[in-house]
Amino acid sequence: MQETIQAAIDYVEAHLTEDIDVHDVAARAYISAFHFQRLFSSLCGMPLGEYIRRRRLTLAAQELTQGMKVIDAAVKYGYDSPDSFARAFRRFHGVLPSQAGQPGMMLQSFAPMKINLKEGGSMMEYKIVEKPAFTVVGYQRHFLNETSYQEIPAWWGEMMAQGMPLDGEFGVCIDADGCEFDYLIADLYQPGQTIPEGCITRDIPGGTWAVFPCTLATLQDVNTQMWRDWLPACREYRLGWNCNLEFYYPLNQADPPSSKAELWLPIVKA
Repeated sequence: MQETIQAAIDYVEAHLTEDIDVHDVAARAYISAFHFQRLFSSLCGMPLGEYIRRRRLTLAAQELTQGMKVIDAAVKYGYDSPDSFARAFRRFHGVLPSQAGQPGMMLQSFAPMKINLKEGGSMMEYKIVEKPAFTVVGYQRHFLNETSYQEIPAWWGEMMAQGMPLDGEFGVCIDADGCEFDYLIADLYQPGQTIPEGCITRDIPGGTWAVFPCTLATLQDVNTQMWRDWLPACREYRLGWNCNLEFYYPLNQADPPSSKAELWLPIVKA
């Protein structure tokens, strides 16, 4: 997998002055755009879109120091106007693009990513289970991959504060278009039950799942480790359907962060 992920990054590097479609990038790693976004973020510590922005602004600065006009750099690196380019440039470099060519000006440089997956040294608990198809019922909202780590916990907080008529057994991520996904705060749906106002049902297909235990306090760290360490080292399985689930046990009222949870990753035999 290391080679295919690097091939995806190399593709990005070769097309930094063009429109980059995440589906084209993910195709170089032979996985879906939905799964690639999560894998890339865990391996590289940032979303794909942020990596592309940093690389473009690094290259733009280099060209500006060599005499390129600001408007030409803005167009070349995909900005709608010199003003939007100047704002992004200043956030990244701390100076305006018109100042980049001044002698002694301090600029930032973000180097191309080189994937070097470590062998061994990482411990993770997991189990492989077979589950039949089931249906969940819950509230659904659309999220961007780039901001979901911050926005989903905030949404959980909002819904719990409102006293939603659900236990919140599941957090369900289902692919929308590779860059965005649907997330449900959901319970297991029992046929014939009344669907609460504002809720929908979604079918989850049966199949094989890799299940990783965690707590509310460790959930995001375990999620990162699952993508960054376990999956690239796994030889027997590859990623399955474009979804992943969180399963929550009853809340430990005395110590909520210690409440038990699980992460479910769909897999198939390689």
